[in-house]
Amino acid sequence: MKVAHGVRDGSLTLAFRRWKRPDVEPGRRFTTSAGMVRVEDVSVVDPDAITDEEARLAGWPDAARLRKRLNPDASLTTYRIALAWDGEDPRIALRENAALSHDDVADLDKRLERLDRASSHGPWTMGTLALIKEHPERRAPDLAEMVGRETAPFKLDVRKLKGLGLTRSFAVGYQISPRGRAYLERTRRKP
Repeated sequence: MKVAHGVRDGSLTLAFRRWKRPDVEPGRRFTTSAGMVRVEDVSVVDPDAITDEEARLAGWPDAARLRKRLNPDASLTTYRIALAWDGEDPRIALRENAALSHDDVADLDKRLERLDRASSHGPWTMGTLALIKEHPERRAPDLAEMVGRETAPFKLDVRKLKGLGLTRSFAVGYQISPRGRAYLERTRRKP
């Protein structure tokens, strides 16, 4: 979170990681709590050559502390990743858009049916939306317990709904978004 917000305000433009092979590539975009972050460049570096200035641009007070926080397996390659803020999270505009066309509703129906079919624990999408609607901003562990699920997989499922613009997250709990409310009013699918 700290890194994402630092990238947004421009105070952080670098990250350093030790990997077998790079987990990211230039041009890749990530959705974060501070909006979209784009990978500008990925290069191999000698960890001993990292400067204090580079460490500060990665959110560390100096290079020595940054090096201490790298993966302790020194046989792994050290990568320098250049980062840039790339705009607002597109899910924000999506979740606020309650003007759903017939095609939008049909597309959401299909996507939710696909999520239900792919689930190892059976259909869950409409029941989860109904649960969040009935209990806005309720703690995820409480909601998961209400439906007999473990918290982590439940939260992962809610993130899938958020990705479709149907929910929004808070520091504690969730809420149905304007798009989600419009969808629930128009769909023929039932929990």
